[in-house]
Amino acid sequence: MSVWHTDLNQMSKTKINRGVAEPNGRQRIFIVDDHPVFREGLAALVKREPAWTVCGEADSAARALAAIEQLKPDLVLVDIGLQGRSGLELLNDLRAIADDLSVLVISMHDETLYAERALRAGARGYIMKQEEPEKLLEAVRQVLSGQVYLSPQMSRRILQSFGGRHSPGNSSITKLSERELEILQMIGQGQDTHAIAGQLQLSTKTVDTHRAHIKDKLQLRNGTELISYAARWVEAESVGAMNGRTQPPGPANAG
Repeated sequence: MSVWHTDLNQMSKTKINRGVAEPNGRQRIFIVDDHPVFREGLAALVKREPAWTVCGEADSAARALAAIEQLKPDLVLVDIGLQGRSGLELLNDLRAIADDLSVLVISMHDETLYAERALRAGARGYIMKQEEPEKLLEAVRQVLSGQVYLSPQMSRRILQSFGGRHSPGNSSITKLSERELEILQMIGQGQDTHAIAGQLQLSTKTVDTHRAHIKDKLQLRNGTELISYAARWVEAESVGAMNGRTQPPGPANAG
């Protein structure tokens, strides 16, 4: 039976199904995404498979971590763009408490920027949200069977990088850390330093330091160029999410 878990501070939005073991042997999947409609649709898709069940859901990294530690699912489906701590940070937290836990990242964010980062953080696969439902189910099957799932394009890209061949286009932006990418996206969404600091629970000084590092790495001359670049990048990523790829703007086009 599904219940709503209450923590000491507030009514949690962590939906859990009591009982760690499934008597019928079904594999148990936990969903982490801050969009309720997407979580509901993903849960319905998972439940189409008789061998799987959704043991819980959460809308934030903190709520997910507590529930996953209790429920011990077979697989966790994680979005990167969570409020507060990101999905990549959650991956690091999960690896600390259960390094053998299988995690599949499902995100709208460009796989060429995030897939390798997710794998390094402990994920067993990465798939973009615009993929067809059958592709998503196949990704879940592969990760549950102990394999790594990536799109054919991303697999080729990683193999090329091992062979010393690098795809053009994202060389500058791949220099950014996970936190810097997150802040670049928030700048592109129109958020100022104070808003970013509040949402990420950082000091304004720390955010300004990240902004300075982003400008240096992207070879941007000032804050105006940074804001212009970030806005163009967010727009390109949104279009790329529909087309399967993102081509960020070059520094020369930022102003």
